[in-house]
Amino acid sequence: MSRIDLHLHTTHSDGSLQPAEVVRLAREAGVTALAITDHDITTGIPEATAAGQELGIEIIPGIEISSRYGDSELHVLGYFLDWHDPELNARLTTLRESRHRRNPQIIERLQSLGIDITYDEVRAVAGSDSVGRPHIARVLMDKNVVASAREAFDRFLANGKPAYVPRDLPDPADAIQWIKAAKGLAVLAHPTWVKATEGTLTDLVRRLKAAGLDGVEVHYSTHTPRQTREYLSLAKQVDLLVTGGSDFHGVTKPDIEVGIGKGTLHVPDHLLVKLKDAAARL
Repeated sequence: MSRIDLHLHTTHSDGSLQPAEVVRLAREAGVTALAITDHDITTGIPEATAAGQELGIEIIPGIEISSRYGDSELHVLGYFLDWHDPELNARLTTLRESRHRRNPQIIERLQSLGIDITYDEVRAVAGSDSVGRPHIARVLMDKNVVASAREAFDRFLANGKPAYVPRDLPDPADAIQWIKAAKGLAVLAHPTWVKATEGTLTDLVRRLKAAGLDGVEVHYSTHTPRQTREYLSLAKQVDLLVTGGSDFHGVTKPDIEVGIGKGTLHVPDHLLVKLKDAAARL
């Protein structure tokens, strides 16, 4: 049974495996096409593409951009975008710099709580230019301060917790336009995470479509069958493309596997046809 996976992270952002390793896992899971969607960075795409050519897996260039929505974040996935685009990369650099400004402040707050941790340790774990809270969580795990990344966020790193520091993020409409300007498709990631502040999720999705949104991530590792049906209905109602992916990270989300999520995820490969048709019209 062929499947695709359009939401995967590597060591180039907050994943724990190199792009080639992720592609190899995808092949083992029966994935025929995948998208590397690292946070605010595209440098993992070349290695994934080379591995895909070797293993016969189609690699779709992607990105995941965080945006500010009310008091929380809203994530926008980009597909088939020109990842060489200089304007896009300048904007992504700005986002990564906002993380670099925030991360030392998080470390200072953890230290004030009596936790032995340094930013150099976090950067060493990250091993890339895209350093974020999941890397801080991994150091806390290594030091046995917490047992899991989820515990790190629940106790220290999530919004409202003792070490949380907000960062500068674009408006969702701006994130969408960054992707569109790079000739990509813009998709609302994991709608179950979205906390609609004005009206319903449908109202929000309609506003985002007016700003250029192309699709909704209907199939997702933690979506229940009811949520999957709900988001599929939403996509049809608002006339948006349907996508899906595991949101694989590796050690920080150990229960999520490439291609199959928590074991029941299946993103049908026929969805890729409509995505390619839409991308060809950009």
